[in-house]
Amino acid sequence: MKKTVYDYLITIPKGKVVTYGQIAEYLGDKKLSRVVGNILHNNPDEYKYPCYKVVDRNGNLSKHFAFGGIEGQKKKLEEEGIIVENYRVDLDKYQHDNSD
Repeated sequence: MKKTVYDYLITIPKGKVVTYGQIAEYLGDKKLSRVVGNILHNNPDEYKYPCYKVVDRNGNLSKHFAFGGIEGQKKKLEEEGIIVENYRVDLDKYQHDNSD
């Protein structure tokens, strides 16, 4: 399951984000959101697997982002052109559609 999650991260286009729930749904079970979070927190390579592109269902950044905390996640998203306001992204604008 870890490999599937990490491989999924590579498919997220530049300037887009996904939610933990989207990844869980991709895995086949919407109830796996917390499992996805735990897998991402143990990401072995932040450069190969861009876990900073994952936000909660409301677009909020992770307070416990493994690579530099919430400020690190904010910086990485902004470097891709994603506007972050109050540590939240607009999912209507930036959410990647799994069917793309």
